[in-house]
Amino acid sequence: MGEDDPDYGDGDGGLVELMKSFTEMNVSDVAVAKLRRLGIDTATPVQEKAIPLVRSGTDVIVQAPTGTGKTLAFLLPLMEKMKAHVDEAQVLIVTPTRELTLQIAKVARSLAEAFSLRTLALYGGQDIERQKDKLRRHPQMIIGTPGRLLDHLRRKTLRISQANRIVLDEADEMMKRGFFEDVEKLLASLAPDRQFLLFSATMPERVRALAHRYMQSPQEVKIEAEHITLDTITQTIIDTTEETKLDKLSLIINEKQPYLMMVFCMTRQRVHQVTMDLAKRGYLVDELSGDLTQVQRTLVLKRFRAAELQILVTTDIAARGLDIEGVTHVVNYDIPRTTEDYIHRIGRTGRAGKMGEAVTFVNARQYDQLRRIEAGIKSRIAKQRSTRSHEQAKARAEARARALRERAEEKKKEAKPLSKYANRKGAEHKGRNPRSRRNPKARFEARERGKGRPKKKR
Repeated sequence: MGEDDPDYGDGDGGLVELMKSFTEMNVSDVAVAKLRRLGIDTATPVQEKAIPLVRSGTDVIVQAPTGTGKTLAFLLPLMEKMKAHVDEAQVLIVTPTRELTLQIAKVARSLAEAFSLRTLALYGGQDIERQKDKLRRHPQMIIGTPGRLLDHLRRKTLRISQANRIVLDEADEMMKRGFFEDVEKLLASLAPDRQFLLFSATMPERVRALAHRYMQSPQEVKIEAEHITLDTITQTIIDTTEETKLDKLSLIINEKQPYLMMVFCMTRQRVHQVTMDLAKRGYLVDELSGDLTQVQRTLVLKRFRAAELQILVTTDIAARGLDIEGVTHVVNYDIPRTTEDYIHRIGRTGRAGKMGEAVTFVNARQYDQLRRIEAGIKSRIAKQRSTRSHEQAKARAEARARALRERAEEKKKEAKPLSKYANRKGAEHKGRNPRSRRNPKARFEARERGKGRPKKKR
């Protein structure tokens, strides 16, 4: 995909149109403010396509790989339509694993504050009596695994007859674990006029058959996985502090002389500040973030593609799907939150078989986060020093070596000979007296050497 590809250009349906802010998608102001506090500014492709369909009330099938933002694609529109004053379970979200339940519940809890809603996670391995107590508080959104949800249904501690929206997340994984019978029992307990949302990374026949059996004229959304290889990308980390980041970024630009460089920051405020600071230093730089209008984004990307800009400072708005030829360097000015974000950021370089370089700035408090990224990519990232610090380290090493040599020379001059024969050229004994009674081994070796010699005549 290149510059002339309509899906990645400036025309209708281009990538820049996919990079919408949640405000442009008419998400409520309280929800947008909450998302910004979570560091989320713009919608991913799956969110942009799925949210309007979920809002419309139709059944929806979404096929998208893990890490594309599916959770917000259903949580946001569902919470917008929920009634905070109704003390009944209105939404049921079914997941195959405890880990996914907790992950979704964490996001749901954060968003629920903006909508004054109550959420609850139900999964095995947790004290069921405590779960019963929480169910008495009438949560309006239930997130759980099939086994524990059915357990509460049998005990009549969970009532979902009024719930008219159900989400089946990672349906293919649900099928692999043999949960489809449990899911069908849950579906039978819901309100008959329910909205059914099915999310899956793949679409096996059994998953499609389930959708056909329980859905009414579903709309489909399919997001293709973006193939990113790290083999063509040289990855390095550089120790920094907040005070030295800008200087180190400038040093990299001056040393590497990139053709096109993308600099990723966590927030729009940081993007604007870094852009202004680099511009003051004379670099050809511009910014791309959710604060820009559609026309402004199109213009910035057009200038960057044409190499009228050398450096593009951006948020994660440009981390996915963007295919710009000639990006030679990527700098993570702020370390990304997840492995997926890291992979998508550095995947802007090293494309079409060409080599690229990715540098990540890390401070002393971020090494745990770095280790999680390394575990995710199953590789250690090399730690790199800049040329200046390398030269300083080399100079310090040479100074230490010179001091050691000088000290050794001084000790050699001060050393006294061990005997009057020590300075004799070619002396085998090197100043030691083999006949000394204090050295029996030397006396023995001397006697052995003298056995073959002829005796002197008197």
